[in-house]
Amino acid sequence: MRLALVFAAMACGIALGAAPAAAESRAKGCVFNGKELKGKVQIVDSFADFKVQVVTSFPDLKVQKVTSFPDACGKWEFVKSFPDFTIQLVDSFPDFTIEYVDSFPGVP
Repeated sequence: MRLALVFAAMACGIALGAAPAAAESRAKGCVFNGKELKGKVQIVDSFADFKVQVVTSFPDLKVQKVTSFPDACGKWEFVKSFPDFTIQLVDSFPDFTIEYVDSFPGVP
């Protein structure tokens, strides 16, 4: 009987510990995997630094497209060469989600 209780307690602990916090943003402090999420960005089809999904609500990061001075969190200048980081646009299983905005970019 005690052995069954021990196994049940371990199973509950594993299940609760493995559940992620749904409201927690993946882009903490505008840094993801050691790279700041600002600057020059190139969209690629494979071998990207980050897989990104574009959403219309509840993003991990709000992105403003700019043509110069992408020097703040969430300000991205899209380029064809010499990017600061690369992204791949995906429909499922992203590293983080973004929403395009006209003002107030950054972590919501």
